Amino acid sequence: MPTLIIVVIVIAVIGVLLLGMYNGLVRKRNRVRESWSDIDVQLKRRFNLIPNLVDTVKGYAKHERKVFEKVTEARSAVTQATNQEQRQQSENMISDALKSLFAVSENYPDLKASTNFLELQRELADTENKIQAARRFYNSTVMDYNNSTQQAPTNLVAGIFGFREETFFKVEVEEERNVPDVQF
Repeated sequence: MPTLIIVVIVIAVIGVLLLGMYNGLVRKRNRVRESWSDIDVQLKRRFNLIPNLVDTVKGYAKHERKVFEKVTEARSAVTQATNQEQRQQSENMISDALKSLFAVSENYPDLKASTNFLELQRELADTENKIQAARRFYNSTVMDYNNSTQQAPTNLVAGIFGFREETFFKVEVEEERNVPDVQF
């Protein structure tokens, strides 16, 4: 009888430990999803600012059609993305297209002095800063989650219950890795 009690206690302790590991993995996976949602909110804000910015610049730079097409194509790629990796790539395309748009604006002093353009530029810069902060938070939560799914003993629980490694939000464009020198 005492051995039966000891076996039951050991099984109960192991069950509680497994349950704790499972709940910890669920909590971390949900944190990753929440942090991706934070990125998504800021990307949507940037996505919505772009048409206003393009319209403002178009008024001054009517002959810069190629730049506007690039911005429009990048924005369209976001809506066509079907998974997180495609979404990341299309968002990197938007960043590149916006750099081109701001480079074009350098050629138009009246545009650079426009209060509408300056306000849109400020809002976009603020949004870009928030996107960067959200990306850092996302990557931090992904690292924490991935560590849990790969380290013993939680990797056993992760494997049994189908917890899979998440991908980091990466900068795909080599130029984005460098600090841009943009002056307005």
